[in-house]
This record gives sequence, structure tokens and C-alpha cells, in this order.
Amino acid sequence: MLRLHPADPLGVALADLAPGDATGLAGVAARQAIPRGHKIALRDIAAGSAVLKLGHPIGVAAADIPAGSHIHSHNLRFQPSAPAHTAPANAPPALPAPTGATFLGYRRADGRVGTRNMLLVLSTVNCSATVARQIAAQFRASVDLSEYPGIDGVVALTHKEGCSVRANGPGMDMLRQTLAGYASHPNVGGVLVVGLGCEDNNVESFLAASGLHASDRLAVRVIQQEGGTAATIASGLAALREMLPRAAAVREPVPARHLVVGLQCGGSDGFSAISANPAVGIAADLLAAEGGTAILSETPEIYGAESLLLARATGPEVTAKLNGLIDWWTGHASEDGGSLDNNPSPGNKAGGITTILEKSLGAVAKGGSSPLRQVIGYGEAATSPGLVFMDSPGYDPVSATGQVAAGANLICFTTGRGSCFGCAPVPSLKVATTSALFRRMAGDMDIDAGTVVEGSETISEVGARIFQSWLDTASGTRTASEHLGYGEDEFAPWTPGLIY
Repeated sequence: MLRLHPADPLGVALADLAPGDATGLAGVAARQAIPRGHKIALRDIAAGSAVLKLGHPIGVAAADIPAGSHIHSHNLRFQPSAPAHTAPANAPPALPAPTGATFLGYRRADGRVGTRNMLLVLSTVNCSATVARQIAAQFRASVDLSEYPGIDGVVALTHKEGCSVRANGPGMDMLRQTLAGYASHPNVGGVLVVGLGCEDNNVESFLAASGLHASDRLAVRVIQQEGGTAATIASGLAALREMLPRAAAVREPVPARHLVVGLQCGGSDGFSAISANPAVGIAADLLAAEGGTAILSETPEIYGAESLLLARATGPEVTAKLNGLIDWWTGHASEDGGSLDNNPSPGNKAGGITTILEKSLGAVAKGGSSPLRQVIGYGEAATSPGLVFMDSPGYDPVSATGQVAAGANLICFTTGRGSCFGCAPVPSLKVATTSALFRRMAGDMDIDAGTVVEGSETISEVGARIFQSWLDTASGTRTASEHLGYGEDEFAPWTPGLIY
């Protein structure tokens, strides 16, 4: 059993406990079977009392909970969090000293740096998705990329949107912002935009709204103008072949300040807040010390723990923006007839997480302890070094898609249940919360943070190891998800608004 904070009336089981098993705390034994990663009462808890984990409330006892009892959905109920609109006036901890860390990246003309150099086939609308996929697939089958060592791959990114929405509405605006973020991303050496011709998000309107234009690195093809599917595929293949030698590039040493890491967690469990997430937070602080950027997202998954971010806000504008997002999501959930406590999934609960308040404590831990310098909308460019918060749903593919559009050139994804994920054209590192998961899904995981739970490494040691993995991956080391071919199907823009 692991006790996380002196004020907590509970511990976390480090192994499956049977009735009568000792907890390690004098006089307290398990009263019933308690799965690994789940909570056990270490003292009697009266009905109606706040239940703390990591020193923060995660719910209210729905009944009397005797010492040794399993604490979960049957006896712990969600209680809405009081809005934390006023941030404590505490100075954030000092950042670690910078070390002058570097990685091998692709310098771009606008000063940004890519961690990969990809050719991208991008559809403007669902109607051009099949053609875009066929162009990328046939190109990969017909061109030997080993002859172009400065090209890391060719991917097609398609989606289900692009038409039957208000042309100047929020859904279209957000879709175009997301597509533009990918088309101009530092990991993209060249892009082919494929449209149908009659869609609301037609190629001309998309380029004009996004400030993009055709060039030797950006080609466009419109199916209705090319003469149909086969003709567009042939023309698209020719465009990519012509673009290929111009898009090739060479890696060179660059400071770590050019690294922009999107922080994600999915399939969280009872160990997420104990091992992987706080270790990623250490890595985020190390990156901030070097002048790099870490993007924390998933607004519904900071609910109840937003005070931990507000305490580090660098100014009233940052505070107001974050408060506004929390208010919007609370109202949005209410309009749908639910609450933000609907967020934890069945897998989260099977892994030991009971309420959104508990889940949020782990999610926020990924952001480390550095100052919160910027709050941005979905897919909006992250322009500040250090910790940035981007608004997004809690659904991982949608959130990560927005982070890449915002400029993330690497994704770090923690998981306790075993999420399978990739995010082309950006590499995605997977961090396992337990060594058992790391061994069970070895082909999908990159980093084992379970050593924290087992006691063989500290959170700081694992965080330093994660930071080094970020530098190695940014320099070209391929991740498990890249070897497995993940990344294209996980492209999932968030497009709120009415479909006509």
C-alpha cells in the first residue's frame, strides 16, 4: 500500500489485496478484495465527509467507510468543485538550471524547427479523403524513399468534415485553423492539398482564410477540375514527385528551446498521478528551463484541479482565460444533461479512478511546476516559451490534433491501461504508468515509469530520462507508434457547430 499525503484518509494498493491482507499500517487490514491501483481506507470515514487524495478532495463519502474498505464508485460520490477563480498568491518554484541541451532538427525559414520532415497529403473535405489516401499509398508503393534520406515519410491526413456547415461559423473556422496548422507545420517539408470542388471548405477559400498560397512546397488538386478520381490521383502523384527533391532537408544541431511538446494522457489508472504524469511534469520543467514549450490540454480533465494551474498564472489575462474555459465547459456539460464527472471512462474506473476530480489531479501533474505563461484556443499557435494551456476536449485524438496544429513537434502520451496512439507527422512517445503494462504491451510503449511505483527510481530520475527521450526522439529516433504505423487515422479535428 502506498500513502501519498499525510492528510489522505486512504492509500493506493500496490498489489491485489485479498480480505484480511495487511496494508502495512498498524491495525488496518483489507476488509474485502481490493484491486491493484485502487484506494483503501486507512481510517474510518464518516458519511458526508470529504475524501482527500494527494491532499485534495476527490469526492464525498456516500456512506460510512470503515478502515480497510475499498473506496470506489459504490461509496464515493462526485461533488461539484467550487470554482477556483482566485489564484493563491504563491510564487512558483524556481526552474532547474539550463544545461544547453540540444537535438538534431530541421531548421525552417520561419525560424521554427521540425523533428520530422514529411510530405503531407491533406484533404479539405471528407469527399476528397479517399483520393488523398490513394495518392499517399500509391506514392509510398512506387517511390523508394531511401534515395531521399532527408524525407522521413509520406502521410495522408483526412477527416469527416468540410461541408454543410456555416461558412463563417465556429466549426469551419476551427477546421481551417487546424488544417492550416498542419499545412504550415515545421515537421512538413511539402504539402499537397486535395479538394472536391463544390464543398464549403473549397481549396480557394481554405487557402485565402489561412493565409496560404500555392508554391514549390504547396500544391493543390481539385477532383472536379482534374477530371475525376483516377486523373486526380495521377496528377497528385506527379506533384509529389516534383516536390520531393525540393522538400528534402538535413538535420542539424539546434537548442532545446525549439522543442514544443504536447502533453497527453489516455487510459489513465490509479497510478497515473503517482508515476508517469508527475515524471512527465519533471521533464516539462526541464524543457521550460531550456526555453522550450510544453502544451497541456484537455480542459474537462483539469476540472477541480485548475487551482494548481491558476496558482502559477503569470498575469490576470492568463487567469481570466483559464477561468473562462472552465466556466464554458461546465455550462456545456450541463446543456448536454450531464456533468464533467461523465469524463472518466470505464477503463479509468477499472484502473482505480473514481471521479473527474481524482483524474484531474493526475492530468494536471503533467504540466510540472513552472509558471503558466499562455492560455490559447484549440489549434491556436503557441507563441510563449514555458507552460502553455490549450483548450480542447478530453478525447485524446482530438486534443493531440489541436496541439500539433498549435505547433507541437513532439507528443508525450502517458497511459495506465494501454492506449494505442500515434500522431503523424509528429512522433508520439508512450509512457507506461506501471512496469507490468510496459512488459505486457512492450511493442507499443516507449518508456517505463513504473520504476517509481516499484521504488527503483525517483520521479525526478524518471523525469530526466523522459526529457532525454524527448531529445533523442526529436533527433530522429523512431517511436513505437511510428514503427507500428500509427498516425493517419488518429487525425481528428475538433469542429463544433451545427451541421446543415
